[in-house]
Order: sequence, then C-alpha cells, then structure tokens
Amino acid sequence: MQNRREFLKRFALLGAVATLPVNSLLAQSALTPKPMGDGLKTVALASVIKPKKAPPRTITIPDVPTANGKAFKVLKGDFHMHTLFSDGRVMPVDRVNEAIDNGLDVISITDHVEYHPNITGGKLKLAENNDDHNVAYNMAKPEADKQKLILVRGTEITKSEWHFNATFIKDANAIAAVVDDWRAMLAVAVEQGGFVHWNHPSWIDTTPDKPPFGLKAGEPMRFFDEIDEVWKKGHVHGVEVFNGTSFYPIALDWCHERDLTPVTVSDIHQSEWNTYGHQNLLRPMTLVLAEDRTEAAVRDAFFAKRTVGWAANMILGRPEWVEKLFRSSVEIKKSGNNLTLQNLSDIPCLIGTSELAAKGTLEIADTQKLTVSNWFVGMNKPLEIVI
Repeated sequence: MQNRREFLKRFALLGAVATLPVNSLLAQSALTPKPMGDGLKTVALASVIKPKKAPPRTITIPDVPTANGKAFKVLKGDFHMHTLFSDGRVMPVDRVNEAIDNGLDVISITDHVEYHPNITGGKLKLAENNDDHNVAYNMAKPEADKQKLILVRGTEITKSEWHFNATFIKDANAIAAVVDDWRAMLAVAVEQGGFVHWNHPSWIDTTPDKPPFGLKAGEPMRFFDEIDEVWKKGHVHGVEVFNGTSFYPIALDWCHERDLTPVTVSDIHQSEWNTYGHQNLLRPMTLVLAEDRTEAAVRDAFFAKRTVGWAANMILGRPEWVEKLFRSSVEIKKSGNNLTLQNLSDIPCLIGTSELAAKGTLEIADTQKLTVSNWFVGMNKPLEIVI
C-alpha cells in the first residue's frame, strides 16, 4: 500500500510539472529570452556565452629546511617545451599562459636549433636575411614578466643521434652558428654557462633505411660511449628520467652513478589541453629546491642537483632530496601503538599499500621504517624512511 501511495504522489507531481506554463519552465532552466531593446544597438551576451574563468591552480608543497636553518622553496617547472618556432603547435605566449594556469613557477621554451617544419622551407626565416633562434624567448618574455613566471632561455640540440636541451644559455644564435657539429654546440652552450641535459634516453630513430642509434632490437638502454665522452668533458650535467608519458627507471641509477641532475619534463608540442587536459596534476614537472624565486636560484639548484621529478603520481630523484622533500611534506606523530601521518602537500604518497592522499591523514600501526612505494630513489628502489 505504501508503494502505491508513493507512486501516485510522484505521478501527481509529474503531472503538475507537465502543466506548468512555458515561461515558468524557461525561468527554471535559465533559458529566459534576453531583452532586445529597440533592436538598433548591439546586445551584449558575453555574460551568457563566455565560461566562468577558472583560477590558476595552486600546488601546495612546503619549503624544505636546510642544515643552516634556512629553507629551500619548492618551485614547479617544465624545462622541455616547443612552440610553432620549431615543431610545436602553439605560440610562445601560450606556453606562458598554460604554465600559469597549471600552477608552474618556471619554464624553458626549448625549440630546436635545426628543425623548423612550421616555417616556410623548414628554415627559421622571420625577415629578409634574419635567422633569430631567440625569437620564441623574446616573444614570451614580456608576458612571463607580466605574470611573474620565471622564463629560462633554452634550446634543443638535435644534430645527432642523441638530443640535448641547453637551458640557462645567453644566446641560441651562437649555438646555431656551429650547427654542423653537435659536440661544438654543446661546448658553446656550456661556455655560456648553460646547463645541458640528455633528452629521452631511450628514443631511437626506427626509420627502415636507417639503423637505430647504436641499439639493436630489444637491447636495453645504455649510457652510450658518445654520451660518456661529452659527460667526461663536463658538457652533460643531467638526464631526463621522465619525458612526456615515458619513464626511464635506469636513468635514476645513472644520476647516482655519474652524479647527474634528474630532470622530468613534458616535451610538449601540442597544446596543454590536447596533451594532458586541463590542470592535470599527473602531468610531468620538475620540482626545483631553490634558495629563492629567481632564475639565478633555479640555475644554482640545477647545478647543485637539487631537483626532484613528479609525474604520474610518482616522485623521482636522488635519495637525499627525495627524503628531505618527504620529511617536509609529511608530518609523523606517534600515539600509543599507532602512527598518524599528516600530508601537508598536494603530492600523494603510497605508504606500503595504503594511500596517504594529498593533504590527507593516514593512521598505521607503529613501525620503525616506512616504505613510500610511489617515491623512487633508484630503479625499482622506493624511498625508505626511518622513524
């Protein structure tokens, strides 16, 4: 009986709705026609058509204390990006706006020195007798300054089987001047005080008429002899441990074995929206532990190897800085036979098999050691924290 009464009540309500005047329905659905006035003036409907502007994302990561009582700021950055001035699909200023929307603090636009398929004839020709490889930086810089984004001058060197990014350089044109010799290009970048890292170390050319770059089919990645040569000269300072959507676990070990800086980047060519969607916190970025929010401090951190990668809910880096980042991000309190973990950051942690969500709390049984399963300090080597 109760079910029958409920059915009749709902049916009656539906009938009432069905007999509502059309104007009433329009009012309820916010579809009321807009006034046209006398019809002789423009009717402004921007408030109806334009979407509400989403605020830039804020990423919370506490400062990391130092031994001298000070603290490093954790800056969020991307140091491998492309625009229409090489093989990207957006203008330089778009990279600035995307970075601000994503909550990044610093970026480097690293268009190829040698490869410009979007320019007529494949050559960077902006005006008669004018080849300017600094153009993307120069176009983006005013907007970056306006938005208080740190913009680092950079370029990608691809005149070989191996690709490199040179950042914190002074003039990409001087590097382009020796374009026929990739070793000379690295040398010029270093002479300018630039930081050079090896890009996507597993990338090989699989063109049928050209063999892979020193790799046979199925052969694992390795530190090539030619890379070793320029590294010994001091012309390679870091390596990408994550690029785009690819993770190179062995590169974490190379950072320890060869004292390299780990770098995590997007290598983005399409728009942010078409690549990762809007404000995707899983997108790759490099966390830079810098003394202050300046380009000079970011550069110092790179050469001091104070960088940690964050991508696909993984933290990737050298043990000393990954541990310091964890201890500043997660507060551990003992209560009886339990431990309470409070995450002060937006970085999720997997403690064993239990999730400590961003800005969340997790209670576990008391233990002498934590294994942070999604924070890696080497190949197949998760971070371990001694309580």
